Amino acid sequence: MMWSQWLPTWITLSPLLGVALLLMVPRESKKAHRIIGILTTFIPLILAFQMYFLFDKKMTDMQMTISIPWIEVPIGTISYAMGVDGLSMPLVFLTCLISTLAAFASLYIRERTKLYYILFLLLEVGMLGVFLANDLFLFFLFFEVTLVAAFFLVGIWGYTEKEKAATQFLIYNGLGSAVMLLGIVLLFVLTKTLDYSALPTAISLLGAVESYDTVLWVAFVAFLVAFAIKLPIFPFHSWMLRMHVEAPTPIVMIHSGILLKMGAYGLLRFGVGMFGDYMKELAWLLMILGLVNILYGAILAFAQKEFKRVLAFSSISHMGILLLGIAALNQIGLQGALFQAISHGLISALMFFLVGSMYERTKTTMLSELGGLAKSVPVLSGLMLVAGFALLGLPGLSGFISEFLAFVGIFQVNPWLAAVGTIGLILAAAYTLRVVLKTTFGPMKDHYVGLADLRVKEVLPMFVLVGFIVLIGVYPKLLEESIQVTLHQMLLKIGG
Repeated sequence: MMWSQWLPTWITLSPLLGVALLLMVPRESKKAHRIIGILTTFIPLILAFQMYFLFDKKMTDMQMTISIPWIEVPIGTISYAMGVDGLSMPLVFLTCLISTLAAFASLYIRERTKLYYILFLLLEVGMLGVFLANDLFLFFLFFEVTLVAAFFLVGIWGYTEKEKAATQFLIYNGLGSAVMLLGIVLLFVLTKTLDYSALPTAISLLGAVESYDTVLWVAFVAFLVAFAIKLPIFPFHSWMLRMHVEAPTPIVMIHSGILLKMGAYGLLRFGVGMFGDYMKELAWLLMILGLVNILYGAILAFAQKEFKRVLAFSSISHMGILLLGIAALNQIGLQGALFQAISHGLISALMFFLVGSMYERTKTTMLSELGGLAKSVPVLSGLMLVAGFALLGLPGLSGFISEFLAFVGIFQVNPWLAAVGTIGLILAAAYTLRVVLKTTFGPMKDHYVGLADLRVKEVLPMFVLVGFIVLIGVYPKLLEESIQVTLHQMLLKIGG
């Protein structure tokens, strides 16, 4: 077999090399743990670059695929199937990039570093597997790996109420996984396959039979609930608020930047790609929920007194924009949704890294105790301002193009709903400027005089994130070319 066919597998499993090396290193060798943990994340990142250049942007089908029969059961075969298309490719690259940058941010982790980096690398394996799996059973296994690894990473290295945050995360996402497993079992029993390439046709044929239609609706709703929790969609959002506040900086970078996007990926891959006809019937509900997310998140973000809670509610609001793009079920709307997933992943990772770095210096994230930091840490404050501009959607940055596309998509379907949704954009500008200006300008506390500005270990992650945010903002074609064909093919299957 060609090297390219195995590329998704090498990308997914390469972090296990670091896990094997860490298991052989003494527990006391913290420097070695950090070196192995950071360098290992460069392997999938380099391979992801290779995948990007090998990727044929004009192909509609999965590329670099491999499918090997794995588990034989009486009703069908479960395969080890991996592959990449225009939907998964940008999310794989985002995962590799943010994982590497979060590994640098993990230099602030000082206790039990061996176990930390082992779990960190296992989390990366799970995330990459979710986006590159080509079989539903394999997808579910990788999905569960992310759940277990994130639970321990938050529960052990989080902040004050880390155990509560980890437990709430496990309960909500565990229930989501259980519901999704029900949907997977139903599909397997009905279609005799879990292969991505075969499922859309099988579901379409069975859906035409009235006796099977009800069961397929149950399976679809099961997937919808699972990804609604993961995204999260109101009212399944409360676990995410505590997670954003209590998770350590590198893990909240990954959580906000990648794990939430697994919900968006699921809605696109399975909702639009496999249950397209059912998605069309519930598009009105997704529009309403998207609008609720936008306004609810934006209004409550404006009322928060703690920086990370502002960002948590902001994430809810921005995921509402993504949901509107998906609910539009047109080319520009879906494109805007995927752009929003990538853009918000970069922006939120940068924002949480900046807030974490600020916490390392000030030991607080309460807005009332911050202020005037631009006088003491001007570079850090300047980057905070850039991240804030990206979050509120300033033209020339990635946040603008993603929001613009999503709203144009929904405007073509429901102009009135789109008009109401733009209120959230106005509120986003208000709460973002409030929190950034409150932190960086105004009178400075005496005990913040002489704080260290940007450190060497913070330079690379922060400026790389800023670079990609600007690059996508001024040259969106970088993403557009690779995703258009796949999204167009999805819409053709549902008459879009």
